[in-house]
Amino acid sequence: MVRALGSSFKGLAGAFREEAAFRQELACALLVIPLGLWLGHSGVERALLVGPVLLILIVELLNSAIEATVDRIGFERHALAGLAKDIGSAAVFMSFILLGAVWLLVLLGR
Repeated sequence: MVRALGSSFKGLAGAFREEAAFRQELACALLVIPLGLWLGHSGVERALLVGPVLLILIVELLNSAIEATVDRIGFERHALAGLAKDIGSAAVFMSFILLGAVWLLVLLGR
């Protein structure tokens, strides 16, 4: 368990050090999470406003792992390598859409 936790911290540190997108999304999360906790009227609303932000960070970590794996295999252009990176990027984009949809539904539904 301790080694797994150490690996997790190494992964977070590596993503922070190497991935500009992760740093940007983390900065966004540091603004949006307190705002969601403040704007939510109940525990459920707070969870709904904060959850998608955490999901964005999770999906970005997975996307970064895909990109690192593809780059490790080789830097030559290949259609499947490009597709893998594009699909990872699309997953991050969809998580941002989820964030926007949840915030609109929660805040406009009052």
